[in-house]
Amino acid sequence: MTALPSLLTRSFTNFVEGLAVAIPRLLSGLVFLALAYVTVRIVLAVVRSSITRVYVGDRELVGDLIVTLVAIFLWFGVALTFLKVLGMGDIAASLGTAVGFIALGVSYALSEMIEDTVAGVYLLRDPDFNVGYRVEAKGVTGTVAAIELRKTRIDADNGDRVVLANREIEPRWTHDVPEEPAEGAAGASPDGDAANS
Repeated sequence: MTALPSLLTRSFTNFVEGLAVAIPRLLSGLVFLALAYVTVRIVLAVVRSSITRVYVGDRELVGDLIVTLVAIFLWFGVALTFLKVLGMGDIAASLGTAVGFIALGVSYALSEMIEDTVAGVYLLRDPDFNVGYRVEAKGVTGTVAAIELRKTRIDADNGDRVVLANREIEPRWTHDVPEEPAEGAAGASPDGDAANS
């Protein structure tokens, strides 16, 4: 019977000692979180303001994507550092490795979507490919109605609205500039083709 009181006493003593060690770490972690929150907010504000100057108008989607990616990386770093401050460095290292492998698997599974997004960024930055321009892509000739991060909508000449993945457009498309008849050219046809003489 004397074993039970000594076990309870030992358990209580270990709990109090563990609490004495955990409270300073927890307070340090809370101070770190407060400072990290302010720092991340400032960094994101600076990134957003500089990105907003570069990506304006219909290209704001690209800027929003960049700011979101920066925020994800910053908050992930804050979470890992918070675990390290609490004394859980091994868990932080394991979590970082696990998230890396998960991200690799997700990126492989979403490779076409990522390819669409990257191609969308290139199309949005291309000065020759804008809303209202006539283009030919994947056998469709028409006017660009909308450019999004993953898809581009083209109003075809036959009246249909065709939605194409950006990865299908970006490698091969043609800016369809209608030819104008040369001034004073003899035998110019009404459709703009000059006759061979």
